[in-house]
Amino acid sequence: MSRDRIVPGVGQESVWDYPRPPRLEDSSQHIRVVFNGVAIADTHRAVRILETSHPPVYYIPPDDIQMQYLVQAPRSSYCEWKGQAGYYTLSVGDRTAENAAWFYPNPVADYATLQGYVAFYPSRMEACYVDDEQVQSQSGDFYGGWITQAIVGPFKGGTGTWGW
Repeated sequence: MSRDRIVPGVGQESVWDYPRPPRLEDSSQHIRVVFNGVAIADTHRAVRILETSHPPVYYIPPDDIQMQYLVQAPRSSYCEWKGQAGYYTLSVGDRTAENAAWFYPNPVADYATLQGYVAFYPSRMEACYVDDEQVQSQSGDFYGGWITQAIVGPFKGGTGTWGW
């Protein structure tokens, strides 16, 4: 896969114009997450993380999430920018998605806004929406970016992009 920047059209953003280290940005867009027919999250108060070569990741305040469906998982990971992440397993009715969401219990100072907020992997959900548009998930199983018509790449995550 080539990493030649796609030129954004009117109303679009290129992930190659996003900064490194990543930037936090408040979002008033309508963000919804659906799993097994249940609206797990619904907010106009998300925070977007914008990082070079990655589609945005939306972090949702826990007050806007049906937290009774999330159970903290034993998995953890480390982000060079944000710090130690924890994970949640999501269970609704007869469906379960292991490590389907992540959060930063104690993010580094520059990302303190994210404390307790939750990000969901769209690939593990029934559907995720930005406003009324259903998002596409970022390729691969490591990153959790949300791709909409307003975002152009190419995007890191697929085969051959690990070194980008």
